[in-house]
Amino acid sequence: MDDVFQELVDGFYADVYRFALSLARNPDDACDLTQQVYANTAGRIHQLRDRTKAKSWLFTALYREFLKSKAREKRQPLAEEEEIAKLEAPADGGEQMVSHAELRDALLRLEEPHRVILTLFYMDQISYKEIAAILDIPIGTVMSRLARAKDALRALINPGNINRSGGSDRKNQR
Repeated sequence: MDDVFQELVDGFYADVYRFALSLARNPDDACDLTQQVYANTAGRIHQLRDRTKAKSWLFTALYREFLKSKAREKRQPLAEEEEIAKLEAPADGGEQMVSHAELRDALLRLEEPHRVILTLFYMDQISYKEIAAILDIPIGTVMSRLARAKDALRALINPGNINRSGGSDRKNQR
């Protein structure tokens, strides 16, 4: 079991941290979330039946831990907000219409459901089906949230020119 857990840490730590950072918007909180997820899953590694679904399993655990931490914050609010963390922008190799900084800032201004769905789909390249499992929502909801999230992101980046493309920008859904 220790080898399996080490494989999870070695193989997915950066992805789990990046998703935690997109949720928490704070490097310290993202580290705490990431550590908590790995601490929780270490004792439940036997529940992972299919190693090919390890990333989705970890992301689901992370999202649930994030929701728990938000509930705790509501009961006991933080005294002050810390500096917003920088998100890694997706590298597509194509021409960029906006800078990484502008994209990062726009992502951080999005509402949580929009930020989560965009991060999972584009930055972590998770399929619709896996996102539906992680967030515990129907696949149709994933597609509609993704479309609304892209519209909201476009509105933040270019407020006067919203051009809805309809559907996914990624052709291969895996």
